[in-house]
Amino acid sequence: MRIAIGSDHAGFAYKEEIIKMLRNEGHEVDDKGTYTPETCDYPDFIRPAAEAVANGEADRGIVLGGSGNGEAIVANRVRGVRCSLAWNLESAKLGRRHNDANVLSLGERMMDLPTALSIVNLWLTEPFDGGRHSLRIAKIDG
Repeated sequence: MRIAIGSDHAGFAYKEEIIKMLRNEGHEVDDKGTYTPETCDYPDFIRPAAEAVANGEADRGIVLGGSGNGEAIVANRVRGVRCSLAWNLESAKLGRRHNDANVLSLGERMMDLPTALSIVNLWLTEPFDGGRHSLRIAKIDG
């Protein structure tokens, strides 16, 4: 799977660890930055990751920050992106299953690293249920 990933300074450490895990699992990773833990403006790195998903350069996207809230807002401003914020396994599962989320937002300050890695693994493998929720998504995107 091709995965675009972006973070601000507050999500940088987890981004680096997630990239290692994804590459070890055979995924192609497009790192949109930031590339250091220095303070930065998160939309500069989140929007390119979301746009890569929207334009087909990536199959999925992962965005990270301190809480994940701002990152989810920025990603969801890109037409064709359905970004879900996950702080635990259940929210990640439901984001995929019910919303067909193609971008995942995580907050480094909201969870420990093993939880973040578990959320990513679950989110990458959880199917969309294709049920009644797909009608609402089609209307939003259409």
